[in-house]
Amino acid sequence: MYVYDDFDRAFVAERNRQFRDQVARRIDGSLTEDEFKPLRLMNGLYLQLHAYMLRVAVPYGTLNPGQLRALAAIADRWDKGYGHVTTRQNMQFNWPRLTDVPDMLDALAEVGLHAIQTSGNTIRNVTSDPFAGAAADEIADPRPYAELIRQWSTDHPEFQFLPRKFKVAVTGSPDDRAVTKAHDIGLRMVAPDMFEVIVGGGLGRTPMIGKVLRDRLPAADLLPYLEAVVGTYNLLGRRDNKFKARIKITVHENGLETVRDLVEARFAEIAPGFDAAATQAHLARLKRMFAPPALGAAGDLPYQAARGADPVFRAWADTNLHPHRDSGHAIVTISLKAHGATPGDVTADQMRCIADLAERLGHGEIRFSHEQNIVLPHVARADLPALHKALKGQGLATANVGLVSDIIACPGMDYCALATARSIPVAQQIARRVEALKIEHDIGPLKIKISGCINACGHHHVGHIGILGLDRAGVENYQITLGGDGSQDAVLGERTGPGFAHDQIVPAVERILHTYLALRTGPGETFLHTWRRIGLAPFKEALYAA
Repeated sequence: MYVYDDFDRAFVAERNRQFRDQVARRIDGSLTEDEFKPLRLMNGLYLQLHAYMLRVAVPYGTLNPGQLRALAAIADRWDKGYGHVTTRQNMQFNWPRLTDVPDMLDALAEVGLHAIQTSGNTIRNVTSDPFAGAAADEIADPRPYAELIRQWSTDHPEFQFLPRKFKVAVTGSPDDRAVTKAHDIGLRMVAPDMFEVIVGGGLGRTPMIGKVLRDRLPAADLLPYLEAVVGTYNLLGRRDNKFKARIKITVHENGLETVRDLVEARFAEIAPGFDAAATQAHLARLKRMFAPPALGAAGDLPYQAARGADPVFRAWADTNLHPHRDSGHAIVTISLKAHGATPGDVTADQMRCIADLAERLGHGEIRFSHEQNIVLPHVARADLPALHKALKGQGLATANVGLVSDIIACPGMDYCALATARSIPVAQQIARRVEALKIEHDIGPLKIKISGCINACGHHHVGHIGILGLDRAGVENYQITLGGDGSQDAVLGERTGPGFAHDQIVPAVERILHTYLALRTGPGETFLHTWRRIGLAPFKEALYAA
């Protein structure tokens, strides 16, 4: 993984020094909240419903054990003993005191972390496939390219005041686990050192699936082409209305062909000014830093024995493991969705446990996923029984990855100043209900995503079942969409009809689940396949005829 050099350390230290002074001036009244707001946002500090919230950048979701232990220590010392993994692969602390934030940032800097550009109208934390560098279907590890983009975009002088926030996702696999088509720019590797460039995707108030701007872009042209795209958006994007300021609206209003012509013209203009050889040399250096670990040979007997003897282990292995490019290893997803828990929350003790296990059994690599789980990408299959036992001891062995209770949920009105409805309690109640009904494993793969407002931080538009909480005349109301998909076949969900009150939304979801079970052709037909075969009508009847 990338390790800070002297330049990085000096840069972050200076930013922290500046922010410490800005915090001091806010506390002594020299700065008003209005004056302080843009300064704190540049350093990832929000003022939420009940307290400040610090959003820590985790580039492409990759951490080492020392960094996760540092996050645990921060949670214990300056927060309430836990952190929250977000859909941007970041970690949020929901309860810091303003006076403590400079010390928190210094503690992060000691392990190569910061909170720069996790907020504001800038290029945000670059996200990627949480299975990067390990997945069996991978063309190449996308993280060196993501790191190259991170370095290019951090404090880029032209892109610090964009019309709106700007999100980039990179994947190196045909199976899109980074939701690239719902990002401002999605980069999908189609061959080694070759990307398809997708532009204008995004969720929120006006959800759109991204469109292909370039079907083949050599990696050597990545930075000048991205600079051309963002530069075109910076000039063309609307600043008169924040709800129409994202690049998806720019593409929609001007047309893809117009945007493409402007981008290509700008690219032709600026590309000669980029030192392609230097970029390639730097990219080669980054690739060496992300070299795969030496995995070695590993036997399979302990794994097979545990599968045969322990049904609990077998259920966990069936849902929480993913094929590794090395047949003797597995990618392990640690669910942060125990039934009834807050999706994405992880305690300091759990963080330390995961850090220890990553060090002992996982070649020291840890990933945060956009689905609010934690991934150990390189675990020998022989070590899986021991890993499972250790995870059980910390309440981290829930066998539900990809199932109904593996719900993405934004913080909602329990924390967020923008939210107009609660998300977390809805997720908790759905998870408890499917557990009580004992139907989760029968249902199989199904993604539920919940947002507590129109901003769609819970990605509800691309949930197989999407739930959007809104305020209707002072009452929480929940709209349902069906058939959304965030994969390489990305599509927005279809709204079913009128929303449901808070006490009606869980029974409504239950009716959808029973309708699916009754109408599927068999256990091999997933919810999404059934939806695509039978459409809205049977689900609508189940929802509204009751």
